[in-house]
Amino acid sequence: MKKKSDAYLKVVEWSEEDQCYIGTCPGLMFGGVHGDTEKEVYDELCQVVDEWVEQADEDNFNLPEGTADKKYSGRFVLRVSEDVHKALWIRAAQRGESLNSYCKKVLEKEAV
Repeated sequence: MKKKSDAYLKVVEWSEEDQCYIGTCPGLMFGGVHGDTEKEVYDELCQVVDEWVEQADEDNFNLPEGTADKKYSGRFVLRVSEDVHKALWIRAAQRGESLNSYCKKVLEKEAV
């Protein structure tokens, strides 16, 4: 049976800075949990999110929209300063690319 807390994306990542795994639930709560193994962190994170959702229900607090099954269009607007816009356009032009194509490549390289 699906729980209300299943609607929220849970992320566990290794942190070089902290030398441990960090678990977060973006869009629902700030902060997170940490530990030595992915499984330990994921299990604790699920428990914390369950408790968070239960408490919100008890307090009649409206929870944000779920994030686990969210669909993305592939389009978003990004606002930058005029100087950054100019610098990006110049780099794209130097490579014979459109600004959109160049920015897409840069973002994909950083996101993966």
